Amino acid sequence: MTTPTGRDDARRVARALADLSGLSPANFAMVMATGIISIGLHQRGLEVPALVLFGLNLLAWAVLWGLTVLRLLRYTRRFGADLIDHLRGPGFFTMVAATAVLGSQLVLLTASFRYAMALWAIAIVLWVGLTYTIFTAFTIKENKPTLDRGITGGWLLAVVATQSLAVLSALIAAHFAQPWKLELNFLALSMWLWGGMLYIWMMSLIFYRYMFFHFAPDDLAPPYWINMGAMAISTLAGSLLIANAPDAPFLNSLLPFLKGFTVFYWATGTWWIPMLLVLAVWRYVYKRLPLRYDPQYWGAVFPLGMYAVSTHEMSRAMSLGFLGWLAPLFLWIAIAAWSVTFTGLLRRLLHNLC
Repeated sequence: MTTPTGRDDARRVARALADLSGLSPANFAMVMATGIISIGLHQRGLEVPALVLFGLNLLAWAVLWGLTVLRLLRYTRRFGADLIDHLRGPGFFTMVAATAVLGSQLVLLTASFRYAMALWAIAIVLWVGLTYTIFTAFTIKENKPTLDRGITGGWLLAVVATQSLAVLSALIAAHFAQPWKLELNFLALSMWLWGGMLYIWMMSLIFYRYMFFHFAPDDLAPPYWINMGAMAISTLAGSLLIANAPDAPFLNSLLPFLKGFTVFYWATGTWWIPMLLVLAVWRYVYKRLPLRYDPQYWGAVFPLGMYAVSTHEMSRAMSLGFLGWLAPLFLWIAIAAWSVTFTGLLRRLLHNLC
């Protein structure tokens, strides 16, 4: 006869296995969000909280990779189905961005260039593998969803992943001697340009979906904040390339272009902020959609933190001191959003354990 305690343990195990089976690849957005806020705190000279979040990020990254590998081994078929699903597949790009953001933390907070290079190599391999697996699968699969059912702001995670490699490459290049400095800067430039082109392709489809298809509150998922976040991280990458220009002649020759496109990216990201706020009010206030914890909300925290970090870096690289007030404002907004989302995560974990 099964005891009450035994039944409770069995239920916990069954719930844990169900959670593992349905584990969203977008959970790595927590690492992205935590990492960029840590970098933002570092920019403000707040080293202790920055290092605390860095330690938490190392733990979260390791745990999520452990769970991902376990899911791959235990639920291989479902893992593969998610990989080529139009809605869930792009979430896998958070693994690339999370790894690169953690590498950026290693460079900026601890100057651990050897470990940063290891994460850079892992992120490169992941980016190549996921890019050509996911988009090839989307191209050749026979049963495809319609545009309004198959594309979300989450697709722009592919842009974020690309630009995260540009950022990490530029950061490492700034601390390396020749010849690696030139190669890494060229890679950063190439990824920056490709990320911008990819944004134009995808944003055209997303904007078309916005304007010409029915839009329900459920359709406005948190990853739509990546509309802004993708431009914010593009701004950061461009600002780092501008800062690296004196040590790379080919960047120096492109300086007006780099500055122009960096402001272009920043202005586009800034335009999205009021639009997304209005849509959020429509979703949660007018349509009264309940606000419950979901891993996707990390995809809304990350853009806020990235906007703060990228604005700070752009104003420094281009001597735009009049923008200085924006970075701390959005950093504190991002910290508040991170705190609420992290509290929701803790409550979810406690609920699952009880």
